[in-house]
Amino acid sequence: MEILLSNSSDEPIYEQITSQIKAMIMKGTLKSGDALPSMRKLAKELHVSVITAQRAYEELQRDGFIDTVAGKGTFVAARNREFIREENLRIIEQRLEQAAKLARENDLSLEELIKLLTLFYEE
Repeated sequence: MEILLSNSSDEPIYEQITSQIKAMIMKGTLKSGDALPSMRKLAKELHVSVITAQRAYEELQRDGFIDTVAGKGTFVAARNREFIREENLRIIEQRLEQAAKLARENDLSLEELIKLLTLFYEE
């Protein structure tokens, strides 16, 4: 499992870890039932504190991406397609909201924004 962290990012380290693991699960790189490294091992591999790794795992567990079994380890949770679709839809909505706000701030018309989206969608 390869996770790249950036100290220059505005995103906190635990969120960088969380978002990259979520992306691996959504893309199918990590599959249901796959074991994840322990919090201590992840912290050591990424050169971060155990508290940071713990916070990332807590977020992932809260969002239903991983399950932790006492004495056995942490695993990718069993997921259904509809849940993954909903998560992706939430991400799309956030990014479209950002794009719409930026377009308004720069006096880009809705028609121009739709043309751009259509161009990207059809590529």
